[in-house]
Amino acid sequence: MKRIKRNDTVMVKTGKDKGKTGKVIKIFPEKESALVQGINFVTKHLRKTREDMPWGRVQKESPLHLSNLMLYCARCSKPTRIGIRALEDGTKSRFCKRCNEGI
Repeated sequence: MKRIKRNDTVMVKTGKDKGKTGKVIKIFPEKESALVQGINFVTKHLRKTREDMPWGRVQKESPLHLSNLMLYCARCSKPTRIGIRALEDGTKSRFCKRCNEGI
């Protein structure tokens, strides 16, 4: 079971955006990275190839490695480590190791 999933709120641990929080837009499991909304902007220079396409200097989000992200617990209001426990019916669930609350 993956520890960080889509639509989770995460906090950046290292890098130029350290301490910022954002929502995970997309996970790239083959690269072990995630695209986070409003974090890690890069400037990309685009040539105008079509009329309806944006051109010039465009800012967009770039993926971050999963090791640089921590799940942000809404109850604790802090970044936290995640635990995984098996329930009686055989399913698995994630929980906050700080406050022991299910995520």
